[in-house]
Amino acid sequence: MKFFTREVKIALTAIAAIAALYLLINFMKGVNVFKSSNTYYVEFADIQGLAVSNSVYANGFPVGIVRTISYDYDSKERVVVGVELDKEMRVPEGTRAELESSLMGGVSMHLILGPDPSRTLPKGATIQGGLHEGTLSKVEALLPTVADMVPKADSIMGNVNSLTGDPALQAILVNFATASRNFSETSARLNALMQQDIPQMMAKMQTVSNNLERLSGNLAEADVKQAMEGVNTALGEVQQFSKNMNTLSTELNAKLNGRDNSLGLLMNDRSLYDELNATVGSLNRAVGSGDSLLTDFKAHPKRYIHFSVFGKKDK
Repeated sequence: MKFFTREVKIALTAIAAIAALYLLINFMKGVNVFKSSNTYYVEFADIQGLAVSNSVYANGFPVGIVRTISYDYDSKERVVVGVELDKEMRVPEGTRAELESSLMGGVSMHLILGPDPSRTLPKGATIQGGLHEGTLSKVEALLPTVADMVPKADSIMGNVNSLTGDPALQAILVNFATASRNFSETSARLNALMQQDIPQMMAKMQTVSNNLERLSGNLAEADVKQAMEGVNTALGEVQQFSKNMNTLSTELNAKLNGRDNSLGLLMNDRSLYDELNATVGSLNRAVGSGDSLLTDFKAHPKRYIHFSVFGKKDK
């Protein structure tokens, strides 16, 4: 009797199809049935929509999946979630789990590992879980504050509207526009100055610099030593002339103040002065009373000067 009959083949094919379907379903759920794992349980007060087959992360790396979710109908205060973690994963004591909601609506579980990796929890241990205070939770917490700020924002907007409608603000804006236009004109003039006048000034300064450079070269080539010697000689002559003038002045002063020479006697002898004065007086009296010698000389020059063509004197 043959073993692989038609019925047996159909049965084996059905079993293989069921096994393949099971593997496919678990694969789509992210479950690797050929990989060994350890089961742990996490208690939550609220799972925020956590579903079976959701991933479990540790330090951002996927280390397992959610296998079961059961509600505690007795206490009605907790939900027990069974998770399968990789066999190599060791869960330290003090580890806790947090549920984090994404912006797309999914929920993932994150394990916050304990501080001491040498002390681990046994398989099947229970871990305490809670909600992660993420961005969405913070936004929800801010909603009351935002609601309180809405009336203040309306008041601020009203003040802004009244401020923008104030004529003083309009005048300020007009003045600002005028100042901006003036600044633009000034900038244009400055730009023209930088492009036209400044290059001309720089060219002139370059010319002056070249002239100074040539003058410096001429001075460097000139015989400065010889010129200084000439200047020193001239200064020496001036000093000698000054000494001579000082000596002459001293001698003249000595002559004028001394009594051992005619000029000194003439300048300092009182008796000589008196005698000359007396002589002039005598001459005046000899000529006639009331007339001076000079006046008589002008009136009667022939009394004092005799002139003859033949060299004879008049009697």
